[in-house]
Amino acid sequence: MHRDSERHKLFSRRALMLGGGKAALLSILVGRMYYLQVIESERYATLAEENRINLRLLAPPRGSIVDRHGRPMADNQQNYRVVIVPEQAPDIERTLDLLSLIVPLSAGERRRIRREISRKRAFVPIPVRENLDWSEVARIEVNTVDLPGVLIDVGQSRHYAYGDETAHVLGYVAAVSENEVTGDPLLELPGFRIGKSGVEKVYDMALRGSGGSSQVEVNAVGRVIRELNRQEGQPGAELRLTIDLELQRFASERMTDHSASAVVMDVNTGEVLALVSVPAFDPNAFNVGLSQAEWESLVSNPKAPLTNKAIAGQYAPGSTFKPVVALAALEKGVISPETRIHCSGVTKLGTSEFHCWKRGGHGTLDLQTALERSCDVYFYEVARRTGIERIGAMAKRMGLGEPLGLDLPGEKGGLVPSNEWKKGAIGSSWQLGETLIAGIGQGYILSTPMQLAVMTSRIVNGGRAVTPRMTLDVVGEAGIHPYPSGEAKSLGVSPEHLAQVRHGMERVVNLPTGTAFRSRIEDPRYRMGGKTGTVQVRRISKAERETGVLKNEQLPWKDRDHAIFIGYAPFENPRFAVSVVVEHGGGGSAVAAPIARDILAETQRLAALRPVGGRQEAQVSQAFHHHGSHSHSHSHDAEGEA
Repeated sequence: MHRDSERHKLFSRRALMLGGGKAALLSILVGRMYYLQVIESERYATLAEENRINLRLLAPPRGSIVDRHGRPMADNQQNYRVVIVPEQAPDIERTLDLLSLIVPLSAGERRRIRREISRKRAFVPIPVRENLDWSEVARIEVNTVDLPGVLIDVGQSRHYAYGDETAHVLGYVAAVSENEVTGDPLLELPGFRIGKSGVEKVYDMALRGSGGSSQVEVNAVGRVIRELNRQEGQPGAELRLTIDLELQRFASERMTDHSASAVVMDVNTGEVLALVSVPAFDPNAFNVGLSQAEWESLVSNPKAPLTNKAIAGQYAPGSTFKPVVALAALEKGVISPETRIHCSGVTKLGTSEFHCWKRGGHGTLDLQTALERSCDVYFYEVARRTGIERIGAMAKRMGLGEPLGLDLPGEKGGLVPSNEWKKGAIGSSWQLGETLIAGIGQGYILSTPMQLAVMTSRIVNGGRAVTPRMTLDVVGEAGIHPYPSGEAKSLGVSPEHLAQVRHGMERVVNLPTGTAFRSRIEDPRYRMGGKTGTVQVRRISKAERETGVLKNEQLPWKDRDHAIFIGYAPFENPRFAVSVVVEHGGGGSAVAAPIARDILAETQRLAALRPVGGRQEAQVSQAFHHHGSHSHSHSHDAEGEA
């Protein structure tokens, strides 16, 4: 009995301890459930919702680029693309084989598709080909039964309506490379494009806009079930350029058969009305994707279609530099407008001879006549009296020797040489003979077509330091943001000296003895002034001079002279300046001057039809035509500076 009582007490104690333990565990469990379901209920409800709903970024439409009158130069168009969903295609290779019968796929494209399939989930669509035409879309849609997993998707693609005519101004867009990923989630979207060159690159951030978002319901493995909410992004800003599209196209067509460049600008505001480099390239091809053969064709072309020659081509300015030498000499006081120098066809310095382009010489000339006839011997002597430092200082005031800050990538600065530069770059002192050569714009001196247009503008606008600009305004979410502009400062050059040089440049074109007389504009409303230049790219030997120099057309293309012309119009009250450089084109008077004449005539014709500013597009002529002489015969005095 006593043992039964002891056993009962022990059992009761153990039962109590076990029950107490269970009660404690139950209390902990209840407490935890209360904590999760009551105190943390909102947090876990949010997590559950996020697990059910995905937020996806939407690419915004890229902003359009328009010319000064609002005409589109770059915009977006519908892009039909074919994609494949791997989980819906039981046999990927067979599906691609069948699809390639409609849309041919290269081995490289197939490798890229397989690589993306291996990296992404099976339900994620993989792009196969973009920019399909309507016939390809229709054939794919008709054969969808035999193409499991293949779908047609519609997006947007950048489009350049005028292709190579505006390529070097606009640039192009292309897919984001690995080293361009900055953390911006837009850059990681499949198929997203960014600006790679031209104004597309300079204003890429403004043109991109801001992304939108889409809320989609997904299942446990992330497959989209339905879209719940959609918020479109902010489209990119509209960029309005100073370019006149009609003039740009005219200038491009006028130089089609050459390797050349041209710049037209307003001499008072610096607005660039046309900037052309030919040959060019089709920017649409970069957006779609170049084949290896197409890329190799571009980079191996000796006429460098990928280079914007207007801002990156560096050339000796030749006789177009003589106005700068004249201004430096007048300012130093070593000559006056009446100073007369005799040209016998050659000048000597020690044992060296420096020849004039005209065999037998020009006789005795004053400053304006020397400019008119482009006498080399006159400017050899003027340069000798002036010195390279004074010439270089005036050249820099006129815009040569350093980049001008144009809102385009790739601008080169050219070169204005000096004694200090030569010691640092070459390790020897400057020689007097090099000053003579610089006096006719050859030797070490280099300039770009853009710099030559700026130089011309500063000479004819009264000596104001106008700088080039290509952007009028950016129109975005926050309104219109005009590109800053202001009155250009004076360069401190004597108005009398500028007038003397201008009169000499007017005589170049409008007097029968001028080197560009055959390229004059005969309409008195549009008459122009200018200066020819012919730049040698090879040294002419003494034997060649004695036996007769070969004509340019008899030489290999790479050995022919560059043809250059700078001009302005109208000459009574200059408003527009132009520079034209034709690589290996021959004489400046015979080749470059007629092109410049036609461009200046068209510039003035278009300006008379509509206001220079304003956003609304005025009525324009559908046919390109121009005033003045259209003769393309050679000038009676084709320059050939030594």
